Amino acid sequence: MTGTKMRPIRKTIPVEEALRLADEAARPLDRTERVELDAGAGRVLAAPVAAGQDVPPFDRAAMDGYAVVAESTFGASRTSPRLLDCVETVHTGDVPTRTLEPGQCTQIATGAPMPGGADAVVMVEETDRRSPREVAVFTPVYPRQHVGRRGADITRGTELLQPGDLLTPSRLGSIAALGIAEVDVYARPRVALLSTGSEIAPPGQPLGPGQIYDINRFTLGAVVREHGGVPTPLPTAPDSLDELGRTVDACLDHDLLVFSGGSSVGERDLTLDVIREKGELLFHGIAVKPGKPTACGVIDGTLVLGMPGYPTSCLSNAYMLLVPVLRKVARLPPHRFRTASVPAAKRFVSTSGRHQFYTVRIVDGRAVPAFKALGDITSMSQADGYIEIPARTDIVEEGETVEVKLF
Repeated sequence: MTGTKMRPIRKTIPVEEALRLADEAARPLDRTERVELDAGAGRVLAAPVAAGQDVPPFDRAAMDGYAVVAESTFGASRTSPRLLDCVETVHTGDVPTRTLEPGQCTQIATGAPMPGGADAVVMVEETDRRSPREVAVFTPVYPRQHVGRRGADITRGTELLQPGDLLTPSRLGSIAALGIAEVDVYARPRVALLSTGSEIAPPGQPLGPGQIYDINRFTLGAVVREHGGVPTPLPTAPDSLDELGRTVDACLDHDLLVFSGGSSVGERDLTLDVIREKGELLFHGIAVKPGKPTACGVIDGTLVLGMPGYPTSCLSNAYMLLVPVLRKVARLPPHRFRTASVPAAKRFVSTSGRHQFYTVRIVDGRAVPAFKALGDITSMSQADGYIEIPARTDIVEEGETVEVKLF
């Protein structure tokens, strides 16, 4: 277009500085909500959980067999068994009605409450039921043997979990063991996703001249969901500073606003103008490839990320920048990538002075380049992960071991 004024990125900052600035601007959420226990997986606890009872709440059998007074079995052997009088059978969920005396026993199932007077359990494999009442015991047991003590797992009054603890399956199980049905957790961050550019069209409708389908809305939405947020996809932003400003104002009730596109060097890249006009621009331009035209700012306390429009750049920077920021806001622990250390299948040449993310496939135990072009989403979708080549490294030689961060 005649008269187009380009606005180049004249200065970039190192990846480490960009991550630091974004991290400092991210504020963990204070909002909380109460959820049912079966909806608590992956949430972050917002209130302590204390035990209101012992777990287990009674002494219980740890084996199928016979509850006994231990001293009644002393001296028992295969050749000289002790003969006990079976006075009762107790299944799991039953309550014993008989208190045992020396010379007596109760047939008992694993997990069933121990009868009064009993202090041990003989495994059924070490016994022989010789009549409805007579049981031969072939091995001695000592007091407390094969008995799960009351409170052995959790003692009443114990503070089991603290605010900030991630609710894993085992932690949910420990809460369920206390009879608690609901927990207080921190709210999930609400993330507004705003694609910019008149060339962007939503999938499901025919493309107009010069248009392409919106990819970033869906890749970013998936990243947000996977890392503890709730995405709010918005209609494509208008190419007008006033209209874009009004759209941004409507998003500021969210915890995070993520643009895709509009942070490059074109005359109509308005994201930066909106951030500067309404808030503070923390940085624009990272010494990274792909993803150089990335911006970060704050508007009325809402953190704003301006991601590149090219799908590969947008998604790689989402893993690099959006994920740690979002997880901090959500109070989730830092993400740990699964990794694989494999030799490079060929020489990788990096851009001098820029930290590079290079997508790869793992073929026959070697890292094979998968990158095509910045606009090609298959550079990511057909890759197993990516390697990082630091700014100070120009070449990774064939055969050199690289660490692949797996998708």
